[in-house]
Amino acid sequence: MSLSTEGIDHIFARLAGTYMAGWDRFVGNTPISDVKTIWGYELSEFGLNNVSKRRILWALDNLPERPPNAIEFKRLCRQAPGPFEVVLPPPPVDAEKVAKELMKLGEARLRSAVIPVGRLDWAHRIKERCERDPKSVTRAVRKMAFDALEGV
Repeated sequence: MSLSTEGIDHIFARLAGTYMAGWDRFVGNTPISDVKTIWGYELSEFGLNNVSKRRILWALDNLPERPPNAIEFKRLCRQAPGPFEVVLPPPPVDAEKVAKELMKLGEARLRSAVIPVGRLDWAHRIKERCERDPKSVTRAVRKMAFDALEGV
């Protein structure tokens, strides 16, 4: 999909008005329809939505001293700043509420540190299986089971 004909005409009018005779010399004897076709192709990524079109307007407001070719103008469009984003301040913090929640986390951590024996049944089963047939369990599984039992 290429940039609209009206869009290219607007760009060319702005470039002709900015560079005047310099633009005419830059385009030279090349048929203007061919030049506009190439510019439309090169700028096709900027004709899809309003954010992209704003990049073209930014480039037109920040033109270099000499007339750019289509590739240079595309590069200029890509240098345009992104859309403006509103950053809200963080909400106020209630210190008491934060302290209570941290206390809850501390209690939960202590509870999880004590592992009931029933949670290691899998490790005991793997250990028994290894004793019966060492080749029936991979090295990684054996290591996990023995590491888990080591802390008991």
